Amino acid sequence: MKRLCAFSFARRLFKPRTTQHTHSQESKEKMEQSPIFDYQELKESMEKSPMINANNNFDSQESRESMEKSPLVTVNNNFDSQSAKENGKETGSYAATNIILNHEFSDGLHSWHPNCCDAFVVPAGSGYHKGLASEEGCCYAVVSNRKECWQGLEQDITSRVSAGSTYTVSACVGASGTFQGSVEVLTTLKLVYQNSETSYLFIAKKSASKECWGILEGSFSLSNMPDQVIFYIEGPPAGTDLLIKSVVISCPSSTACDSSGTSSVCTDDDNIIINPQFDDGLNSWSGRGCKVALHNSMADGKITPMSGKAFASATERTQSWNGIQQDVTGRVKRKLAYEVTAVVRIYGNNVTSADLRSTIYVKAADNRERYIGIASVQATDKDWVKLQGKFLINDSPSQVVVFLEGPPAGTDILLNSLVIKHAAKAPPPSPPVIEDAGFGINIITNTSLNDGTNGWFPLGNCTMSVQTGSPHIMPPMARDSLGAHEPLSGHYILVANRSQNWMGPAQIITDKVKLYLTYQVSAWVKIGKTSGPQNVNVALGVDSQWVNGGQAEINDDKWHEIGGSFRIEKQATKVMVYVQGPAAGVDLMVAGLQIFPVDRLARFRHLKRQTAKLHKRDVMLKFSGSDSGSLFGTFVRVRQLQNSFPFGSAITRTNMDNEDFNAFFVKNFNWAVFGNELKWYWTEAQQGNLNYKDADELLDFCTKNNIQVRGHCIFWEVVGTVQAWVQSLNKNDLMTAVQNRLTGLLTRYKGKFPHYDVNNEMLHGSFYQDRLGKDIRVNMFKTANQLDPSPILFVNDYHVEDGCDTRSYPEKYIEHILDLQEHGAPVGGIGIQGHIDSPVGPIVCSALDKLGILGLPIWFTEVDVSSDNEYVRADDLEVMLREAYAHPAVEGIILWGFWELFMSRSNAHLVNAEGELNEAGKRYLALKHEWSSHPHGHIDEQGQFSFSGFHGSYEVEVVTVSKKITKKFVVDKGDNALVISIDIS
Repeated sequence: MKRLCAFSFARRLFKPRTTQHTHSQESKEKMEQSPIFDYQELKESMEKSPMINANNNFDSQESRESMEKSPLVTVNNNFDSQSAKENGKETGSYAATNIILNHEFSDGLHSWHPNCCDAFVVPAGSGYHKGLASEEGCCYAVVSNRKECWQGLEQDITSRVSAGSTYTVSACVGASGTFQGSVEVLTTLKLVYQNSETSYLFIAKKSASKECWGILEGSFSLSNMPDQVIFYIEGPPAGTDLLIKSVVISCPSSTACDSSGTSSVCTDDDNIIINPQFDDGLNSWSGRGCKVALHNSMADGKITPMSGKAFASATERTQSWNGIQQDVTGRVKRKLAYEVTAVVRIYGNNVTSADLRSTIYVKAADNRERYIGIASVQATDKDWVKLQGKFLINDSPSQVVVFLEGPPAGTDILLNSLVIKHAAKAPPPSPPVIEDAGFGINIITNTSLNDGTNGWFPLGNCTMSVQTGSPHIMPPMARDSLGAHEPLSGHYILVANRSQNWMGPAQIITDKVKLYLTYQVSAWVKIGKTSGPQNVNVALGVDSQWVNGGQAEINDDKWHEIGGSFRIEKQATKVMVYVQGPAAGVDLMVAGLQIFPVDRLARFRHLKRQTAKLHKRDVMLKFSGSDSGSLFGTFVRVRQLQNSFPFGSAITRTNMDNEDFNAFFVKNFNWAVFGNELKWYWTEAQQGNLNYKDADELLDFCTKNNIQVRGHCIFWEVVGTVQAWVQSLNKNDLMTAVQNRLTGLLTRYKGKFPHYDVNNEMLHGSFYQDRLGKDIRVNMFKTANQLDPSPILFVNDYHVEDGCDTRSYPEKYIEHILDLQEHGAPVGGIGIQGHIDSPVGPIVCSALDKLGILGLPIWFTEVDVSSDNEYVRADDLEVMLREAYAHPAVEGIILWGFWELFMSRSNAHLVNAEGELNEAGKRYLALKHEWSSHPHGHIDEQGQFSFSGFHGSYEVEVVTVSKKITKKFVVDKGDNALVISIDIS
């Protein structure tokens, strides 16, 4: 952006943002019930390339404009204690700390930079400008060689200002030159935003003369925090020297400024909660829709504080969201992660146990309102319990309130203490050390049953016997992992006299399971006569926890494969594996049970070969032109600009307030999906009150950055995700509302979303089908296609690929899709969400192979993996990405987020809350690098250069004796070698 002089400032004032639609508390509660993006919405530090301004004497306008496009880095902008001490010498009305460094030029031009001109400091008492009064005893800066009115002196103040605070500016200025009378001196802010145009904010102006110093005064406030804030003094006409004796920028409310700045020092011991243990009564505390009271004890002395002398209660609660609260506005800093620890319990209303939550209410500078769920705990009326969680705020809000909520109306919330501190940095992780993994070795004793039932025992009061007649071949998914293997014995365990569904054969495997190893589970199972479909499950009892090792649904008298996986990450005292599931009275048969650790690296080698066949193409560059005869031996460098395969991530509107998140996202993804903002409960939380602002802003952001977006989702079948007002409609009104939703969404965004998930999770929910009949699902697809024929219409569901859910295994998904198509639904794509634990390649691949038979494009739409160990998480992510990328039916991969505290699952992030790339993030970037091509070499005797490259866009650079030529080209899919002619004449 070209800078303007004083007369043009009116044309570059900031436009106020429109007010955001706010959600009611009722709609907020409904959103809390859905298992989606949590409330927390998705900081990755991008590798910025700041230009260090070593020499600011730019002569040309072109140089200056290019300088403005790059963020400037000052030599030293550390606001240390010494600087604060020096700046504290200011007197008058500025009692708060001056954020300007070297404000009186006593240290020369340190921290100051001339903007495309020259500058120097005149020593005190030099008499350099004799017309100026009060010059004795003071040094000052002279800005000379000014060829434009906007040239002057600047200082980067980014790290010392924050959004939401008001700053006052006072500068002592003068001028020198051939002018008559006076000239205008201005103060201005340059505001640099990542991926958007630089803006300039006028602060104040003052007439200055050659006879005396003038005091320029003004103020400013930032509604949001830019990537960079540069303070300028400028304004006099070209040729006039600008004189500056001192500059003060301060915040009259120093506490507010210090508390809300992005760079203020926040130690791990600083609790932002005032009066955290009620030592000062109820000071700083209040009730949120209820009353609060202070107690030394309750219930005839049965309830006393766990620590301290008192506790508080939130009483007379009439809604679940009522509770005790504290306003922490100004004490929470943006882009910092905070840990919350509260000691809580409940009392009264005959409720002995209830979910108790800590929540942050945030009101943005533009009046947007949102709630961030921090943590929850099952509180009781028996003992104090600890509630712990973390949160992060991306923007600089006008109000922040923390409160407790959750128990039913009439139940008191008791709070003994609340601490909110800057989250301590986790120690560097270590990869798990696993010795003698024994890949492929079965840890089950007497699998063949050649030794009768030795090693086995019946779980429960049932009987076991060994029979013959089971399959002799290994189940397919196990065979894919193990390769050639001995035939099975044909023996199986028959479990009869089952009086409970959990009864079946069992083994103790405690000493055989190694931590952090991923185990594959495989077995043949069969059931006796039954009147309906039965679930059979290989389960593990890990101390008191149930772990799913795989499931199958059986509705006949044939042998079925069970395939699944598990991993144990904490030492257990007892691990038992058992097979269970059919209803009481139904016989259960089990053969060839295998549990073995999988060799992922061996699988990766296979996948790399598959990937190269699928996503790479031979390319021949043929060079021609006037110099073609002398090109032999010329150096060629090829660089892939972007892989054409879709790699995307979920994003949310609040993520866009974090410039670090934006930078990482734009750099590393080419597709997106909105976490919540397109869903019906978000766009119409209250009937008739439409909110498309969030979706519009996200779509605009993606469009500007050339990122395509999946439309997720038009409807959601799971009843817990349907707004209360929709659930309350009668059949006719519900049908009308469904039609209005389709018409409103599809016409508003016609042609803008290349995909739509039409009715999310139809295998796991049936709200609309139950209320409106089976035809409604087909009609949703048909109507969407009529309103906007351009997007591919997807089904989308979870647990399709992991073998652990009998509601959504591949065969059932195929049956579901075919049924829709047979009734006329234009289903064009298959969405597999990919929320998976301990993935095993052959199990994932098996599901893809089965679904691939339909001939529809398959997308992984919501991939996330979870482990508290970053290295294990990285391994899991690599399994999913490699399996998906290597499969011919998969045409895109979308992660369900990547930033800590903004994902639906904990321990699933790639980037820590404050922007540090963790091991999973490093693995993702390493894979992206592996899947890009950057060959280099020399042109051969035929004037050619050949390579094999991944599909995508490229740039080739050829350097001859006389010139450097750069050309761009695209490598698309194809079986034959791609020949590209490049004319370098």
